[in-house]
Amino acid sequence: MTTSSRREFLKVASAGAAAAALGTPAFAADPTLGMIFPPANTPVPPEAHLMYPSGVRFLATGVGLERMTPEGYDKVFDRIVPAAQQLASQGANAISVMGTSLTFYKGAAFNQQLKESITKATGLPSTTMSTAIVEGLKAVGGRRLAVATAYNEEVSRRLKVFLEESGFEVLVVKGMGIERFQDRAPVTQTELLDFSAGVWQTAPTADAILISCGALKTLEILAPLEERCRVPVVSSMPHALWASVRLLGLSGKAPGYGTLLSKG
Repeated sequence: MTTSSRREFLKVASAGAAAAALGTPAFAADPTLGMIFPPANTPVPPEAHLMYPSGVRFLATGVGLERMTPEGYDKVFDRIVPAAQQLASQGANAISVMGTSLTFYKGAAFNQQLKESITKATGLPSTTMSTAIVEGLKAVGGRRLAVATAYNEEVSRRLKVFLEESGFEVLVVKGMGIERFQDRAPVTQTELLDFSAGVWQTAPTADAILISCGALKTLEILAPLEERCRVPVVSSMPHALWASVRLLGLSGKAPGYGTLLSKG
C-alpha cells in the first residue's frame, strides 16, 4: 500500500469511527465497497469475487433502471444519492456508481458533480464507472480510442462527447443497439470478442480499445482481445472494480485479466 493509499484509508477509517458513534453498523474486518447498480435487485457481480476473492467486502443496491436511454436515466437519477446513503448506513467505506451510461449521459461535468454530491451526502470517497474508464484509459496511455458499446446510437454518441470532454480522441464508436438486455438473447463471449475486435479493425490506428456497459461480461475476454488487436483494453465492469477498490487503499491488481489489471 502506498503512502497516499494509507492516508486515504485512514480517512475512511475515521469516517467509519464517526459513523459508529452515530449508531450505524460497525465496519467489517475487511474494507467494504458499496456499489450502486442501474437495475433494481442487482447482486454483487461475479467479477468482483473473481478479481478480489479476499480482502474486501462488497455491498450492492440498485435504482431500478428499465431502459438504457436518456429518458430512462432521468427517471432514476434522483435515486442515486439516497442509495449511497443507504449503503453508507450498512457500513460501506467507499461508494461506486456501477453504471457507465447512467453517469456519462449528461457529460463530464455532470459526472463530477454526482461524485461530489455522493461524498457530501455520505462523508465517503466515491467514484463512478465513467470515472473509472477514464482513469483506466489514462493508466494504459490510451489517447486515440476505438469504442465498442452495448448502447443505441444516441447513448453511444453521448459517450463519445463524454470521452472527448475527458481529453480523448474517439476514432470510432459503435454500439450493439441494446436498450434492454431482456429484449434479446444473451451476449456471448465470442460475440462480444468478435464485435469489439471488429470495431477496432475499422480504426486500427487506435492505441486503446474501450468496451462500455457494465452489463457486458468482459473480464474473460480482456486478455484474448488484447492479444488479437495488440493494444490495451479497458472495459466498464472490471476497471470500475479496479478503480473502486483503490479507494479502499488496495492496489486493484488482478493478474491474468489484461494489461492494466495484471499490473494493478
